[in-house]
Amino acid sequence: MSEPIAYYPGCALEGTGHAYDRSTRAVGAALGLPLQELKDWNCCGAMEVKNIDPRLQTFLSARNLRIAAEMGHHTVMAPCNGCYHNLKKAEHDLTHDPDSRETVARLADKSGEAAYQPGSVRSIHALEWIREALGADGLRARVKNSLKGMKIANYYGCMYSRPRHIFPEKDKGPGSESTSRPHFMDELLAAAGAENMEYPLKTACCGGAHTLSDSDTSTRLVLNLLTAAEECGAEVIATECPTCHSGLEMHQARAARVFGKQTRVKILYFTQLLGLALGLSARQVGVAENLSDSRDFLRARGFR
Repeated sequence: MSEPIAYYPGCALEGTGHAYDRSTRAVGAALGLPLQELKDWNCCGAMEVKNIDPRLQTFLSARNLRIAAEMGHHTVMAPCNGCYHNLKKAEHDLTHDPDSRETVARLADKSGEAAYQPGSVRSIHALEWIREALGADGLRARVKNSLKGMKIANYYGCMYSRPRHIFPEKDKGPGSESTSRPHFMDELLAAAGAENMEYPLKTACCGGAHTLSDSDTSTRLVLNLLTAAEECGAEVIATECPTCHSGLEMHQARAARVFGKQTRVKILYFTQLLGLALGLSARQVGVAENLSDSRDFLRARGFR
């Protein structure tokens, strides 16, 4: 078994993204990749704080990085695109912006805590966690119930690779992730037996930031994602972000109710799909906890 890695679930995985948290932990246990949750972690600042005061958001994310460092970890894994993005942005800002360092030091002193020292901890996404620990071949060797025949559109969302400058490890050629055409999820699900469809909107925005202020815009953006997936032959959209996942589910239902646009593509977290391929049950990976219902679809393909 590997050494535990620092795990930052973030707020969404304690709420609407609970199935993502459950399936991430279950897949880690099945693969012998233990997780150690950050002690007393806080919100990363998400979009709300960042839109009011970006340096306060930097402090909130930096505090989580400091906790990971004080727990003895050199790497922290965040499954949520927003959390992952904000941890990476905080690291970049503290490295390159003296004003951000001053603000974080001042707020840390005011709170009676030490300030995070940039460069102490590396932030990775759940996709990188599994890929770095096992690789496609290592995962393939552990598959018990292949996803063979399942046609999947892999949806990464817009925050996984944007803006490029906060992801200096990407776009480094073979073996690295691409910011324009990400492929890590494709590789992992292909190793689990799935057939990845050519999906042109894999990094398009789902409109998550506009859901409360302009629901119609969000619904139209999601409908574009859903119809494009069906047009390319996908039965499932695989997600790796709780905000995107919830948005796809909610606006799929809203598109049918408000605009009369019905789509049938199923929406599942990539960790749920990997868990099923590893022999875990639908219950163990929280399929019933999703807002949309994929249980009949999965049962028809032999997954219980």
